[in-house]
Amino acid sequence: MVNTTIKTTKSQEIFAAAQNLMPGGVSSPVRAFKSVGGQPIVFDRVKNSYIWDVDGNQYIDYVGTWGPAICGHAHPEVIAALHEALEKGTSFGAPSVLENLLAEMVIDAVPSIEMVRFVNSGTEACMAVLRLMRAFTNREKIIKFEGCYHGHADMFLVKAGSGVATLGLPDSPGVPKSATSHTLTAPYNDLEAVKALFAENRDEIAGVILEPVVGNAGFITPDAGFLEGLRELTHEHGALLVFDEVMTGFRIAYGGAQEKFGVTPDLTTLGKVIGGGLPVGAYGGRRDIMSMIAPAGPVYQAGTLSGNPLAMTAGIKTLELLQRPGTYEYLEQITRQLADGLLQIAQDTGHPACGGNISAMFGLFFTSGPVHNYEDAKRSDMAKFGRFHRGMLDRGVYLAPSQFEAGFTSLAHTEADIQETLTAAREVLSTL
Repeated sequence: MVNTTIKTTKSQEIFAAAQNLMPGGVSSPVRAFKSVGGQPIVFDRVKNSYIWDVDGNQYIDYVGTWGPAICGHAHPEVIAALHEALEKGTSFGAPSVLENLLAEMVIDAVPSIEMVRFVNSGTEACMAVLRLMRAFTNREKIIKFEGCYHGHADMFLVKAGSGVATLGLPDSPGVPKSATSHTLTAPYNDLEAVKALFAENRDEIAGVILEPVVGNAGFITPDAGFLEGLRELTHEHGALLVFDEVMTGFRIAYGGAQEKFGVTPDLTTLGKVIGGGLPVGAYGGRRDIMSMIAPAGPVYQAGTLSGNPLAMTAGIKTLELLQRPGTYEYLEQITRQLADGLLQIAQDTGHPACGGNISAMFGLFFTSGPVHNYEDAKRSDMAKFGRFHRGMLDRGVYLAPSQFEAGFTSLAHTEADIQETLTAAREVLSTL
């Protein structure tokens, strides 16, 4: 067990300097530890399931660069492939065979995808898919769910999750009302609310977009029949169904949530895992819809670094690794061991808690639950989570610095890592 009096002098110095250079000292808000207290640690290097900070402290990592590191950090086969690719150049801005190879792998894996377009981030993928769904249906309104996060584009910053939820921001200043006037919201897992929106906006709704398993309001699973109900409703009203699988894609199953639950959307957004740790995003779906994207069709979308050869290389190798026998069985085994263990320790130490896992994605809420949606998640004891997070960090375990973020495991996590984590959790929860 890592010493509970770790020193983070260098991290503190670097973060103090960063606050004069970047807003809040970070390049993305949740990293600033605002909701858990204390200061963030500054990373020096990562390998397998571990992080080392600039002060030399080692941590077991359950963030995994927010999801992409499903094979573990700096996997030797991914690094070797990247070394070879680097010799050929870092960016082409032109077609390469690597795009074909990764596109074929994505199309073969994801049930809804017949054609795919690569972009540079999940946010960019969601922006593009929104434009596409509006163009295809010739309608302007969309339905999203409270607490679901689809990137920081204006039209999605309505009751959004992730950092918006973490920092308690109602919506973002700078977003004009006109940008969100066609964005309708409903509670996740509430089919009746969706039915009401369709009834009130007949023939005006282009589609429904959601995280099929929520990871940006904490880990929240779909109720039985919810995804199936959305599929039926969108069919009935001539609208499109979009699964934002930036987080769940290739993580909760090789074919994502749509494979796991047997519900096929019209369009899908991807990211994280398909870039193997490099910046990437993608969107894809039915051929008739995707054929509207320029230059095949009139819907414009472009990107200088889209299809970047390094991201394509890392993605190809990562998906190859995930196809090896026993991969998802192992991820389910160790993640369930962790999730069940945390719940049992919370119960043993007298802390109301709920949570669970699907494959390599998990969550823990400090509330008796159940948690069906964002409103339920907000009843969690945020102060307790902050103390728990700090206690685990002091014992060498790095969790997402927010009650409203899912956790991630990887193929590099061992049973020893899980047991060390559970030992730390028992120590911390026994003192809270």
